[in-house]
Amino acid sequence: MILYIAEKPSLARAIAAAFPPPQKKADGCIWLANGDCISWCIGHLLEQAEPHIYNSAYKSWNFDHLPIIPEEWQWQEKSQTKKQLGVLKKLIKQATKLVHAGDPDREGQLLVDEVLHYCKVPATKLKSTNRLLVNDLTPSAIKKSLGQLKSNSEFSALSRSALARARADWLYGLNLTRAYTIKGRQAGYQGVLSIGRVQTPVLGLVVNRDKQRENFVAKDFYQVWAHVSTENSEAFQAKWRPSEHCAPYMDEEKRVLSLPLAQNVAKRISNKPAIVTQASYQQKKQAPPLPYNLSSLQIDAAKAFSMSAQQVLDTCQDLYERHQIITYPRSDCRYLPSGQHQDAKAILQALGRSGDEFQGAIQGADVTRRSKAWNDKQVSAHHAIIPTTQAHKAGKLSSTEKKIFQLITRQYLMQFYPPYEYLASAITLTIEGGQFEAKGNTPTILGWKTLLPKKSVTKDNNEEQAMLPKLSKGQQLWCSHGQVEEKVTTPPAAFTDATLLAAMTGISRFVSDPQIKAILKDSDGLGTEATRASIIELLFKRGFLIREGKQIHASKTGRGFADCLPESIVTPDMTAQWESNLNAMSLNETSYESFMSGLELNLHNLLQTSKDIPISALQNLPPATKKSYRKSASRKRSAGPKTARKRTSKTKS
Repeated sequence: MILYIAEKPSLARAIAAAFPPPQKKADGCIWLANGDCISWCIGHLLEQAEPHIYNSAYKSWNFDHLPIIPEEWQWQEKSQTKKQLGVLKKLIKQATKLVHAGDPDREGQLLVDEVLHYCKVPATKLKSTNRLLVNDLTPSAIKKSLGQLKSNSEFSALSRSALARARADWLYGLNLTRAYTIKGRQAGYQGVLSIGRVQTPVLGLVVNRDKQRENFVAKDFYQVWAHVSTENSEAFQAKWRPSEHCAPYMDEEKRVLSLPLAQNVAKRISNKPAIVTQASYQQKKQAPPLPYNLSSLQIDAAKAFSMSAQQVLDTCQDLYERHQIITYPRSDCRYLPSGQHQDAKAILQALGRSGDEFQGAIQGADVTRRSKAWNDKQVSAHHAIIPTTQAHKAGKLSSTEKKIFQLITRQYLMQFYPPYEYLASAITLTIEGGQFEAKGNTPTILGWKTLLPKKSVTKDNNEEQAMLPKLSKGQQLWCSHGQVEEKVTTPPAAFTDATLLAAMTGISRFVSDPQIKAILKDSDGLGTEATRASIIELLFKRGFLIREGKQIHASKTGRGFADCLPESIVTPDMTAQWESNLNAMSLNETSYESFMSGLELNLHNLLQTSKDIPISALQNLPPATKKSYRKSASRKRSAGPKTARKRTSKTKS
């Protein structure tokens, strides 16, 4: 008997739908007509054992117990899912062959593997276990995946990486949370001062941004524009580029701070000839943006609809599990396997049957076109989020679901449109010895940009002009007058859902160590696709972050707490390095042992630092408030409780 073990019931039902009838539903499993069986986990059926399981003395929080580091790690069964684990234990013993059907990511790999090891599956059966990778829940896609089973041993490094992350998070979060909570109680603070290797640096990002805004001092600066025309009365503007001689009057960003200097330049160039020193015109092409991964979708949805990261993830889960009209949503990949291109025609036909909404876009799409999105070298366990051949069901979506589905669909349809083409113009002028520059960006073929809302098809740079005249080097023009434009520097913008997510995914911009910055430039960022939304939500729930309209700020408690912590805990350097190491582990480029030994050494140092913090540093910490926390929209779905159980079971950092 072959036993398929899915990550959750909805996936098990989808797999069963790919097999012929008759089928028999039993308690915790589905029996197939040929005698094989499909069962499931309900998220994690096992969790890291609590400290008191290792030693009953650990029930009390005491500095003398720290650090708590298990000599032999133990799993414990989750009370609410013990029954399903019991079903799996019996079926695993009966099975002659096992097929791992967890979600196609690091956490999904560990989720089933941990059950297999907990059930002490014999080595020979474990070695013969297959891996079923499902990115699309439609029957046709699952049938294709069933014909492409891989050896589960190929993913052992991925599983080790997930296990290392889970154990490291347990060690780091548990020990440091206990340490600072004990210290807080000594100072009179009654709440829990929780620390996580992702959540605390995210708090640090927000605290630092709030401080930058508060300490910001606005200053005036000035730009000089030359109003120039050709002998054919073609008019345009050119911006002054100050020379090195003006350095004493400029700031570090080469902005002119002296009004008299700017006024003098404007006066000098008025009613004077302008000589073209350089004129270049290049036809350029811009390929369509890649299809979405989860983070890029969350960022765009936050910008367009002010949706939180968790709202987007919850909506995507509905579109994937309940409606089955998008592929696996927790993906960190923005590419597609080459073989998927053959499904494009069927997907577009399904979209065409969903209503009038996509008709115009579909008519302009060329399914024979293959964008750079189809690239096998960039695809591992899962691929970008795209519509499925069940897209004709889109007419039944709620308004929120429709918004997210439209974004995913539009991004997919762009792959079948030609590049955006434009004329990039750059003109350099000399006027009275000063250098002036004009840049233009003239669209020639909109291509994929025809799918964007009209207000989105604008210049990327507000100093670029739509049209510049065709000029040649040495040509003489006329500057009618110079104009001084007065500007004021602005503070860095407060974080929003979109920009905080962007900061987490592009974390190298916030890393101070140049060596780590170089390593992390192309990394996955702070946290993972699956955890970023829950980390942000967690900080709101604990009262460390608050909302003011669309802006996200640190609460007084969050800020006060962050100010008490050592820099290594509140900056992203260390946790970003973790992610880099965990990724290397998943690729078999580093070992579990070296990662964990380094972590334990660092943990000892951090705990010593926490003990040395004076109690006075925490005495004025205000109590946490949760009044400003805005919950995600409620989810109306039949499968909600099952999905909700899975979400809470995965380790939060």
